Amino acid sequence: MKRLVLKFGGTSVGTIEKIKKVANIIKKIFNEGNEIIVIVSAMMGATDELKKKSNLISNNFDDKELDVLLSSGEQVSCSLLSGAIIDLGLKARSWQGWQIPILTDANHTSSNIMRIKTEEISNFVSQGGIAVITGFQGVSMDNRITTLGRGGSDLSAVVIAKFFRADSCEIYTDVDGIFTTDPSINNNAKKIDKISYEEMLEMASLGAKVMQPNAVQASMVDNIPIHVKSTFSEKPGTKIISESEIDHKKAVTGIAYSKRNAKVSVIGVVDKPGVAADIFEPIGKNNINVDMVIQNTSLDGKKANVTFTIKREDLNKTLSLIEKSKQKLNYNKIIHDDKLAKVSIIGAGMIANPGVTYKMFRALADMKINILAISTSEIKISVLIREDLTQKAVKALHKSFELN
Repeated sequence: MKRLVLKFGGTSVGTIEKIKKVANIIKKIFNEGNEIIVIVSAMMGATDELKKKSNLISNNFDDKELDVLLSSGEQVSCSLLSGAIIDLGLKARSWQGWQIPILTDANHTSSNIMRIKTEEISNFVSQGGIAVITGFQGVSMDNRITTLGRGGSDLSAVVIAKFFRADSCEIYTDVDGIFTTDPSINNNAKKIDKISYEEMLEMASLGAKVMQPNAVQASMVDNIPIHVKSTFSEKPGTKIISESEIDHKKAVTGIAYSKRNAKVSVIGVVDKPGVAADIFEPIGKNNINVDMVIQNTSLDGKKANVTFTIKREDLNKTLSLIEKSKQKLNYNKIIHDDKLAKVSIIGAGMIANPGVTYKMFRALADMKINILAISTSEIKISVLIREDLTQKAVKALHKSFELN
């Protein structure tokens, strides 16, 4: 008998009819002789609606109360799904994070799970019950409800699979699995049967929205196999597994992209030790994530230009922080552009295949796409381009690396 963790996202439980369909999927898997623990997200759009309500109260709504508010969406879908399973003649019960409890740190709106008490639920499922647990939420040591950040139900599922020693973690969504790129901008995208943790982590971090990066990282650390499947089809989906179990026949596994990027260049700073720290310290302390960083030094070695990328919504705050440090940094000027996108090729096979960099740059050059910045790792190359050229770039790279 296997113990399985099944996670259903907001699109899978978006309506009452879909919830009933999910209940039937769970019944089928249970009748195959498995112990079942279900993790459920809020119904599609519910969290956004709750966030809008908080904004009507205040633009600085208290984080602790926001966690209480946002976590209520999962309580609704959890109860409805449990009721639907019971209606099919099975034994089921819902649990909220605080009832188990799922203990987290006190970093409200983006907490991390520290430990989970397992005895009650383990006994319940071992006696033929189906446990339905709210994703996305937990409780802090000071007994306050916490949430794990947007997409946090994926993280809930992976960590619960770890603590309950599940044989597998199955993520159900509205697509057939992980694709070589976003099918909505390239209809030649194809489903990937197997992908390594490392590749999936890069794809999730670089814009692929099927899984939350923190969840992929957690599964990689504890070697928890993940199976991404569709709630609405019988297709086999995509398995996220150890790299050692995959034969990388191609250098590139997938193409990811993210829009709404901004580039900031601090021109003419004095090139001396500590200048980069002086630029990025206030940015980091204000929880602004910096991505690509490039420094160019003048021929005489006295001045430098520091360029970096951030999300578009952080641009005004970033510019304000740098301007406050103008006297300390002693720069000439700041230039910026907020209509940019990052396009990335990802593949563990790149390590053993020379010429990938040239092939990527040639494919973009042939399409007259100018590269504004570049960053690399062993298994990915990312370039910054004009946002309106995103689809053109993705299609060109997808074809060039024979992923169509």
